[in-house]
Amino acid sequence: MTAPRIAALALTALLMGCSVLRPLPDKTTLEERLAAFPTEGLPLKAAVTVDWNDNHIPFITAQHDDDLAFALGLVHAHLRLGQMEVLRRVAAGRISEMAGPLTVDIDHALRILNFGRGAERTLAEMPAATRKWIDRFVQGINYYQSTAKELPHEYRIFGLEREPWTARDVLTVGRIAGTDVNWLVYFRLLKLRKRKDWPQLWQRLATVGGDSMLSFGSEDRAGRLERLLGAAARSGSNSWAVAARRSATGGALIANDPHLGIMMPNLWLLAGFRSPGFHAVGMMIPGVPFVAVGRNADIAWGGTNMRAASSDLYDVSALPPSAIRSRTEEIKVRWWADSTVQVRETSLGPVISDAPPLEWKGGPLALRWVGHERGDEITAMVKVMKARNFEDFRRAFANFAVSAQNMIYADRYGNIGQVMATVLPIRPKRLPPDFILDVSDDTWRWKGFLNVLQLPSIYNPTAGFVASANNKPAEATVPIGRFFSADDRIVRIGQMLSAREKHAMADMKAIQLDVYMASSVAVRDAILRRVETLGLAETLSPQGAAVLTLMRDWDGHYRAADRGPVAFELVYRHFSQFLAERKVGEDHAEAYGGFSRIKRMLIEDFAALDDGAAAGMLRAAFDAAGERLGDFPAWGDMHRLSLAHPLSFAPLIGDRYRFGDRPADGSSDTLMKTAHSPSDERHNTRYGQQARHLSDMADMDDNRFLLLGGQDGWFNSSTALDQVPLWQRGDYIRLPMRAESVNAWRTRTMRLTP
Repeated sequence: MTAPRIAALALTALLMGCSVLRPLPDKTTLEERLAAFPTEGLPLKAAVTVDWNDNHIPFITAQHDDDLAFALGLVHAHLRLGQMEVLRRVAAGRISEMAGPLTVDIDHALRILNFGRGAERTLAEMPAATRKWIDRFVQGINYYQSTAKELPHEYRIFGLEREPWTARDVLTVGRIAGTDVNWLVYFRLLKLRKRKDWPQLWQRLATVGGDSMLSFGSEDRAGRLERLLGAAARSGSNSWAVAARRSATGGALIANDPHLGIMMPNLWLLAGFRSPGFHAVGMMIPGVPFVAVGRNADIAWGGTNMRAASSDLYDVSALPPSAIRSRTEEIKVRWWADSTVQVRETSLGPVISDAPPLEWKGGPLALRWVGHERGDEITAMVKVMKARNFEDFRRAFANFAVSAQNMIYADRYGNIGQVMATVLPIRPKRLPPDFILDVSDDTWRWKGFLNVLQLPSIYNPTAGFVASANNKPAEATVPIGRFFSADDRIVRIGQMLSAREKHAMADMKAIQLDVYMASSVAVRDAILRRVETLGLAETLSPQGAAVLTLMRDWDGHYRAADRGPVAFELVYRHFSQFLAERKVGEDHAEAYGGFSRIKRMLIEDFAALDDGAAAGMLRAAFDAAGERLGDFPAWGDMHRLSLAHPLSFAPLIGDRYRFGDRPADGSSDTLMKTAHSPSDERHNTRYGQQARHLSDMADMDDNRFLLLGGQDGWFNSSTALDQVPLWQRGDYIRLPMRAESVNAWRTRTMRLTP
């Protein structure tokens, strides 16, 4: 879009008294928010009780399961209706209806990805009990939306209408949360693929990316799309469980902390409930009717993204024209003329190379994704919520497809375990010659699928604990994945769990809050060895020498109050940029440097540098770091935690949607993950740990949760950000399960009547 057109659009919006300029809602108390909740004349079989605590967290008690589903729909809509409306439009490729013409290309890409593809098949094949559960949940959402006297701020700011939800919407929102993180890798690889050294580069990236420690067993348009998918996908997390024999409490312990985009509202909400068929507490995705992380009376669960090999790209240039189908879709555009786009598909999947943000200049590429063909995650998770033992738990995931999860288990009898919750294609385990496959080569075609029951699992290992941090779970007869996370977190969890014979809940908390990063220490040590070998210390400027001293004394922890990580990161910014540019050139350095296991490759590249190049680079890095050191007295002055709504990026109005700027502990691969790009400037963490869970299975009431932000998505609500001080202190909120404990926990009770 041209600058004059953008200016004309902005002027038109202003002249029309555009709704985006409306102020935020007035401050609202919890009592005022709960007064908006419908309580009488509801389509229920019997009365339902909703107990609330001071943090706006509900515990629902219902006499019938379908009444519980309806009440959950009401609760989700009450707490997060504005967020849910935005999420379902994003998932359906309808962003331009809210944001105008600048996002048409993103909508086009989302229409091609088509997260709703397969929803009708899934609904048709879904067990009747699950379909009833979803339908009653949707009925609750729609009842709340249709009767609400005042709708959330998002309706006004985005020009939204009261549009009924459907079961298909629920599945589509669930599927965008199941985004395959390999796509984010593919976007980077596409930028590198035209290099002359591509075959060697591919071999290295895929080999290093797949060389993960096992859990058990032996800013451009593409960047905008990548950030959108990465923020919504369940692409990170830590999860572990300790068996009763290694627990100081006498019961199994479990810990989970999902890693997602840092934003407000949080991408989770908290709830507890009890009915004849269900009794659980935990974290739920707004608009999706199951507890994804939490526990019932007998078992607890959580997981991390497996980064599984769930997708393949095929060059379909050789297909006859008749094998590529095309359809026209209309994208409604706010403040502008609607747009029509073409979406092409093959028998292997959509032609993803048509997505404008990718700016692909080669032949057509089709994306085959398990999520387009298999899976009923809602039925799986409903079964998990009812599971009573490990075999129930494992079998519940028989039709769970995306996103593939390393699911961790603990139960009230002290047992622990881990399963691979996914459907994986059957194809050769060896590395293909390229990540873009030749459609005419049958070698790499899928020959069927394996599910959780045909993949490795582990139950009560001799170590007394199980753990996952986006690493490879185990070897199998098919490729598990190609691009796993760095091993920092999984190694650190293992070290801390092995360090003592018995663990208490305080130890679980300490692990979740840990900020040590071994890969940074490895880079630091490689640099220090080379500095000593080359005799560079005496040649540095006084400021550079100060940086060197701080690095030598640094213990590898990224504490907000410390200066050691500032010194390291200032040097690493130049170190990583120099080596990436030397390896792949300035144009491709960002793509190369974005791989999760980049530090291992950079250490190898650094070791291969001749002494002259290494000396020149290191002097420049230390001198440049010295010039910036005075700007940052501590890591928290450089590394910031800013809670903001996505609207904070909007011109003119963005400032009103930013809610505080705080020092941040942690870094990109610490257990308390606060991810960032290499930087020598003040920066915000954009992705990482944004929810926490701990449960002691010896006590039904010792379940601790916390959200980075708050429970309520209503702007200026008293519970929109009330958990932030708890987060900074490392505290948790307890969610009990016993009826008498819920009665003591609650501060307000609401009775819903037919």
